[in-house]
Amino acid sequence: MSIKGDEPPAEYIVTESKFGAIESSPELGQVPTIDVSLFSQSSIGTKEAEIELNKLRSALSSSACFQAISHGISSSFLDKVREVATQFFELPVEEKQKYSREIYGGEEGYGEDVIVSEKQVLDWSYRLVLQVLPEDQRRLDLWPENPTDFREVLHEYATQVKFIMHVLFKAMEKSLNLEENSFLDKLLGEKAQMRAKFNFYPRCSRADKVFGLKPHTDGSGMTVLLQDKEVEGLQVLVDGKWVRVPIVPHAIVINLGDQMQIMSNGIFKSPMHRVVTNPDRMRLSVALFNEPDPETEISPVEKLIDETRPRLYKNVKNYGRINYECYQKGEVALETLKI
Repeated sequence: MSIKGDEPPAEYIVTESKFGAIESSPELGQVPTIDVSLFSQSSIGTKEAEIELNKLRSALSSSACFQAISHGISSSFLDKVREVATQFFELPVEEKQKYSREIYGGEEGYGEDVIVSEKQVLDWSYRLVLQVLPEDQRRLDLWPENPTDFREVLHEYATQVKFIMHVLFKAMEKSLNLEENSFLDKLLGEKAQMRAKFNFYPRCSRADKVFGLKPHTDGSGMTVLLQDKEVEGLQVLVDGKWVRVPIVPHAIVINLGDQMQIMSNGIFKSPMHRVVTNPDRMRLSVALFNEPDPETEISPVEKLIDETRPRLYKNVKNYGRINYECYQKGEVALETLKI
């Protein structure tokens, strides 16, 4: 990968895409804003909370992403998360290579895409991927020691994001009139996983031919994304058209993953999204993904299956692996599970 304005290597060039051409500046999407504080115990049952629950269900059944506000994480701490991420990516290459996935193998660590297919088109990005939960599965040898507060900040951020996920999963259950823990038991149970992905997108001279992140759906139950404060790049496919996801000060972007679409029997959607590159400015984002333990089998919740909405998906374990391999091949993983 070159960040000096040179022509990108051939393995990064998109020659065709079933999800449409690269368009750096489509129209700005009308992404709903959801007030997470209205789902607290003190607010549940109020008229305002009911309105917000309806907004939540509508958002997750259509565009399938929203801007979460009043989520309980201070803007100064969000800035701190961005700061330690930026400081890591600004380190000399040899310092970052101490955490290289090429040294340790597997998907965790620092680097570019893992090659899984000869036809794979590479993303124009560097990533640091770290297992955060369960805590006893953390590979601390891959957690940067520089900046010195990186580990402490990531631990605290993950703790706060897990709480937000808990609140939102409960609200989603309530919006579908489900019993408590219909989603929570599997998606945030004792062995449930959370993975952090720090993304750094360098400037790219051919933003019209290169993706920062190829079109895909997430393999998670829920994804919580902290966007760059200034540089746009995230786009979502809505009704067959790509739209830009705006930057909303102090908000975090929430989107569902395929495993929630499976468990909700297709009521909630896992949105197709992508990241475009920028010829003038670098971009940073931090995503936290939640999913069940790989040995936990997931399936549509029984209450969401009836004559009018028959079962749409098969039971599955370790869906994250299926999703990742399909993503690199340009395939849609959910299609492999349809009944």
